[in-house]
Amino acid sequence: MTTISKSMKINSPVSEVFTYFARPEHMADQFPENMGLNIIPIEVKNGFGVGTIFRISGDFDGKRLEWDCETIDYIPHRKIVAKMIEGPFKKWQIEVEFEELNEKLTKTGITVDYDMPMGPLGSFIDKVKLKKIAERGIENGLYRVKALLEGTGSIPVYITLDAYRQILKEKERLNCSVSDTILRMFQNQKEEPTAPSASM
Repeated sequence: MTTISKSMKINSPVSEVFTYFARPEHMADQFPENMGLNIIPIEVKNGFGVGTIFRISGDFDGKRLEWDCETIDYIPHRKIVAKMIEGPFKKWQIEVEFEELNEKLTKTGITVDYDMPMGPLGSFIDKVKLKKIAERGIENGLYRVKALLEGTGSIPVYITLDAYRQILKEKERLNCSVSDTILRMFQNQKEEPTAPSASM
């Protein structure tokens, strides 16, 4: 069995860090784009709480893997745990823990426990390649979440990540806050249809 554990301090309130991780599909944003990682909620229970089932698929060093997970523990602002219920591993479980250090600082830890199939051969492949890929992925993921949440101080959970990325690009261009950027984008959209009639 392999255990990978990484943690990081994120300058954001625990409620916002937890809200980000509570949506399984946001986990895909933590990994490099060349992995093509997809996380799709299949069955949502208790607002993404215990009983929620989601499917993970991605390219792991040239091998396409897919497995289904279920959220088995969910303590708001403290912990989220999910385990594989069907897939290629003998065992796969992820735990994300949150510790409020102060009102604007959260220590976030991710621990993944997994057991490769194929006996000794699987253990060898894991030691040579997969463990390093997974360690790098989790660490990079924490840095990406840190950058995303610290870049604005908050994340609007009611929009998609693609839309959020667009807002962050526009925020940099306009050099203002996220809420001001959204307001300006909304005002521009409202003004566009009336522009032709104004020039008449």
